[in-house]
Formats: sequence, structure tokens, C-alpha cells
Amino acid sequence: MSNCLSKRIASLKTVAEFRIYAESLGIDLPCADRMIVGEKSPLLQKAPFACSNGKSPGNRWAIQPMEGWDGTRDGAVTADVLRRWGRFGESGAKLIWGEAMAICAEGRANPNQIILRKENLAGLKQLRTVLEESHSRNFNRVDDLVIGFQLTHSGRFSRPLDKNRLEPRVAYRHPYLDEKFGITSDSAILRDDEIPALIEDYVNAALLAKEAGADFIDLKHCHGYLLHEFLSARSRSGPYGGSLFNRTRLLRDIVAAIRASGNLIDIAVRISVFDFVPYRPDPAGASGKTLAVGQPEPVTWPYPFAFGASQTQEGVIDLTEPMEFLKTCHGLGIRLINLTAGSPYYNPHIQRPAAYPPSDGYAPPNDPLIDVARQIRVVRDVKAAAPAGMVFVGTAYSYLQEYLPLVAQEAVAKGWTDMVGLGRMALSYPRCIADAVAGRTLESKLICRTLSDCTTAPRKGLPSGCYPLDAYYTSKPEALQLKKLKRNESTE
Repeated sequence: MSNCLSKRIASLKTVAEFRIYAESLGIDLPCADRMIVGEKSPLLQKAPFACSNGKSPGNRWAIQPMEGWDGTRDGAVTADVLRRWGRFGESGAKLIWGEAMAICAEGRANPNQIILRKENLAGLKQLRTVLEESHSRNFNRVDDLVIGFQLTHSGRFSRPLDKNRLEPRVAYRHPYLDEKFGITSDSAILRDDEIPALIEDYVNAALLAKEAGADFIDLKHCHGYLLHEFLSARSRSGPYGGSLFNRTRLLRDIVAAIRASGNLIDIAVRISVFDFVPYRPDPAGASGKTLAVGQPEPVTWPYPFAFGASQTQEGVIDLTEPMEFLKTCHGLGIRLINLTAGSPYYNPHIQRPAAYPPSDGYAPPNDPLIDVARQIRVVRDVKAAAPAGMVFVGTAYSYLQEYLPLVAQEAVAKGWTDMVGLGRMALSYPRCIADAVAGRTLESKLICRTLSDCTTAPRKGLPSGCYPLDAYYTSKPEALQLKKLKRNESTE
């Protein structure tokens, strides 16, 4: 644990202690005194949007799209994937953002990621079936359950065949990420003449998502993946780089092609609304079992490679272009937006705050509660300035642990966000918010403590899951394998 983290969330025993600690860090976090139980709960109000098929989420929390490492090598659904979706149904969330699904084999972030292709259609249909059956058993109705598939191409971080080998496609040559991830040739750049085929992949994936039963699709623009990287392609020449108009052309072209295919499925976007420079472990930092504290790479300024950030000062957010991007989305009829930040590959502390980072990462450079508050505040600011009718899902709540439901309730009540998204917490304790709004005491032993094994495991080629807290994964042979891999790494 970093010495930048002076208190664990679990050590804060009352709301007053939580607030005092937040204030000591100089941050403002909304936090209710108590949960409002029953139908008057802000978290149980119907979401303020409806899909074109008339369905509207029946409450204000969502399951975030996560990247599974547990499909088949052909990208088909497995029993582990179905179990995860069944647990999503148990969560009580009425907006299921689903799962990151590759639009083509080359765009997978790992060799076992789900691929949206015809051969996998039967399994994809099962996802909705299992989800609805689980949700109906626990909550009696599914007519207010809205389900989406996240369409992705992993771009710079594609590993379609070997978990240890990147096969990148990039929007432009990046002077720091290229060195960090071993890109030495212009051949990795996606050429303009290859983009029509990419767009066709999105069109086919969108049609398949609709056939499989998705209510909406997400054109993923986050975490350093391909469409997110295009948003910072200031140095790229041609029609897809340079000006912001050009850098958003790919989104416009994909949406136009989907609509030209006759597909009227609703479209959403998850976007890294701000970014920082890449971080690395301090070379002079600790060794052995203690991770070195993260520090920004020594980049040359101005730095034009981070969308939603100052080009002259690290850590300063500039929402000018992201707000223009959202206006573009609005003009395309895209109303549902999921806001996140940065990338798990080069600055994970701003994207996924954790007390215990992945074993190949770095210790947080500041208390993770600061990173949580930053994302919550940015969602508030974006929502206040966005075109009317746009609906926002907020991110980064899992680190809050016992206080997650209280902060979520207050953030929605105050209008800081329209909906609250659960990621890691949904792996260990999917019913966290459902229990809270029902007046039940949270099960401490299931609360995500941001131990990061759900990230460390897939980075070591193992299936994704919560190995410390979910008995299903704790009992797997891979759990012992993960412990050995981490132990070996800590002694190297």
C-alpha cells in the first residue's frame, strides 16, 4: 500500500469519519447520512430516458461494461460468461451496459474476448436469456430492464492470438506509448484506406447485437482503445486527424453507416472524458513486495496526446473538446453517455482508483479517494453543461466500499449524475445497492476492497473474476496459480 494512502475506507466507521477524512484531503464528496429505504429512494426512481423500443431503466444504477477474459478462443460465450451475466441479473440494476465485445477477431484485447460474429449468435442470445431469468427470479419483472453490448476495437492494445504479444493498430505514432509498448514501425497505423472495412465491422457487429437482443450498443471511446485514440489524433494527417472535426469523423461515419444499414438500434457512448500523461513506477521507488509509487512520465511539453487535458500542464483537465464531442453525439441522436477517464494501460489510478493496484502496476501517487472525487466532480460539471436531454452514467464508485450506496444516493439526489455505474463491485457483491435500498446491512465479507486481482489475473492470462471474495473463483485451480504467480513476481 502506498504511503500516500493514510487510511483505508474500511477503517472509517461512521459517515462523520468518512466526511472528515474527505475534507482532510481537500475534496468534496456527496454522502447521505443514511439510506432512504423503499420507493422514495433516489436510486429507485425510473431513469430519465427511454430507448426507441419504449424500454426505460426502472432505477438509477447500472452494471458497467467489463472486459471478459473467459470466452472461447473463437470468441464464443462460455459457462463462466453466462454465470457473470446471471449475477448481473441478481444485482437489481436496471441498466446492464453489458460487456466489451470485439467487432472483429483482430480487435480483441485478449485471445478469449467475446467476438460479435454470426457463429457466436446462439451464445450471445443466451446472455439476455440468462440475465432476464436471473433478474425475474430476484425482482419479478424485466420489462424495465435495458441491456446493451459494448462494441470495441482494442487498437493499440489488441492481443488477438497471444496474451503476451501485442498486435497493435493505432491511430497515430505516439512518442511515449510507442516506446512503452514496443511499437517501432508505421505499419501499425490504421491507414485511411483501411477505415471503410473497420466501419463495416462496426455495422455488422451492430446488426448482430440487435439480433442477439441488445436494446442498445455502445461505441466505445475510452481507455486508450482505438476510437478513444482517434480523439487525440492531432498529429495524424488526412480526413481522420488534426482538427476536432476530423478526429470525430470516424464516429460520424460509423453512425451513418449503421443507420444506412437499416439498423435503428439505440447508440450510446462510453468515453474517457479526460486523460493524463502516461505514468510509471518511480525508478527510485521501493522493491520486493512493495510497489513503487507512480509518477508521470517525463514528457516534453506541449503534450497534444491526451484528450480532455491541458497540453501544457500535467493533471489539469480541459473539457473544451469533450463538450464539443458531446454536442456531436447529441446531433447524432446519441443521448446515453457513460463517463470514465484515462486508461488502465498507462495511468490506471485516475481510471480505476485502488488501494492495492495490479501487481504489474504502481502504488497510487495520491490517496485514491482524490481520484474518485475527481471523476464524480467531472461528471457533475459535464452534466451541467451538456445539451438538454443527455443522460449520464457516473464511474469510479467501487473504491467507496461501505460508503458506495450513500455516495451514490446523494450524487443522484443532488443531480450530480443521472445514474451510478458499478464495475468491480458487481463481481464481488452484485447486490450491494439492492441490499442498501432495501434496508439490509451490507455483507462486509463481499465488499470489493480494490485488491485488483480481477485485473492482475487476466493480465497473467487467467480468466477474469473476483478471486479473493467470490467463492466460485476462490475454489478454482486458477486461484492457487494466481497466488503463485504473484508470489514469484514479488520476489523477482
